[in-house]
Amino acid sequence: QVQLVESGGGLVQPGGSLRLSCAASGSIFSVNAMNWYRQAPGKQRELVAGIISSGSTNYADSVKGRFTISRDNAKKTVYLQMHSLKPEDTAVYYCNAHVKSRPWSDYGNYWGQGTQVTVSS
Repeated sequence: QVQLVESGGGLVQPGGSLRLSCAASGSIFSVNAMNWYRQAPGKQRELVAGIISSGSTNYADSVKGRFTISRDNAKKTVYLQMHSLKPEDTAVYYCNAHVKSRPWSDYGNYWGQGTQVTVSS
């Protein structure tokens, strides 16, 4: 089994910064894509940023230039550094990872429990 544990959410004022972390543990042979999604009340879950094992990244247009995704492959951890936060960034942020548990297995899709980010004065 694979577990993803997020940390780093909280309350921040507009213009502030937060750093989210997500560590993968359990039965892991390799980790390919690691992503951050978010879901605001009444809205669909959306992809915020993603990074693959080679380091290539992609971002939602709404966060480009403000958020940076990175990963530490040795620690099986993905980070999301968020700057210039806006009230519209308020959401539950979810970590997602594509993990292969055995050399011969397919990649499974795993989710963390979510961490709340609230941007408010």
